[in-house]
Amino acid sequence: MTKLVRARNANKHYHLMARGTKTSVMLLGILTLLIVFPLMARADVGPKPSIVIDFIGLEGKTYYVTLLSSARSTGPHAVLNEDGTYARYVEGDENYEVFLRFVEYHNADGYNFLQFFQDCTESHQFNWTYYPPKMFKILLYFPETDHFTVSDDVYERYAFDSYFTAEVSNTGLSVERSYNYTAEALSLAIRIAVTILVELAIALLFGFRERKLFRFIAFVNVITQVALNLALNIINYRSGALAFVFFYILLEIAVVIVEAIVYTLYLRKDGFQLIPRWKPSVYALVANAASFAVGLRLAFWLPGIF
Repeated sequence: MTKLVRARNANKHYHLMARGTKTSVMLLGILTLLIVFPLMARADVGPKPSIVIDFIGLEGKTYYVTLLSSARSTGPHAVLNEDGTYARYVEGDENYEVFLRFVEYHNADGYNFLQFFQDCTESHQFNWTYYPPKMFKILLYFPETDHFTVSDDVYERYAFDSYFTAEVSNTGLSVERSYNYTAEALSLAIRIAVTILVELAIALLFGFRERKLFRFIAFVNVITQVALNLALNIINYRSGALAFVFFYILLEIAVVIVEAIVYTLYLRKDGFQLIPRWKPSVYALVANAASFAVGLRLAFWLPGIF
């Protein structure tokens, strides 16, 4: 009779735990929707793709830069209409004469001036940070000698934030991509290491000190955190910070669920009877929440790394 009562109580406890787990997942889902939908609603005010070009070899020269686009418009930027309507510069504006020279420029390959240009004399850097063209040529105008220099090659925006370095000489432009992949790789490695250390420290606090179990937790953390951070790096590279935040939340929740299931199954398989059934799931939630919080804090302290 006592065994039967214990079995019923155990079964009741199991169902309560299962119901609690389902409730937790539902709450996490609701929380995600509450976070994600405002982000989606504000998507248009989020960061946009950009093109940044650093110029070498033009020290002491006055020059203006634009990108000639394969398309006739991109976002708010467009070719000037034949009747002159929707012109971004009008007579009396600063650099109006420079604007007219760009408008008058004809590219033999049919690339278009979209009424956006910058004076790069002092900075030697050109920034198009709001809807830059996907395919483009680089065009420079030198007002002191009234002549243009245009790139022979066509370039493409290869990342969400695309960086180039252009060396200018008498023979033309030599342009190379200059995205700092080394810094990104270092940043990725540091993020992964910090995350794993935090989650292993939480494992010790939860009493998961048995060598076999601790090594398994470390192994799972390495797999999930490498996969998570690689995915986030690719997303940030391709789609920018807003997409990064969007998928960071979703992928973190996915990692919590996967880790909770894997830890629970492993404990059942290897017979760690003294460990309560709820503990692996709670550990997965707490450990990932802690690493998420540490990551956000470090993002403010070390923005170049996170």
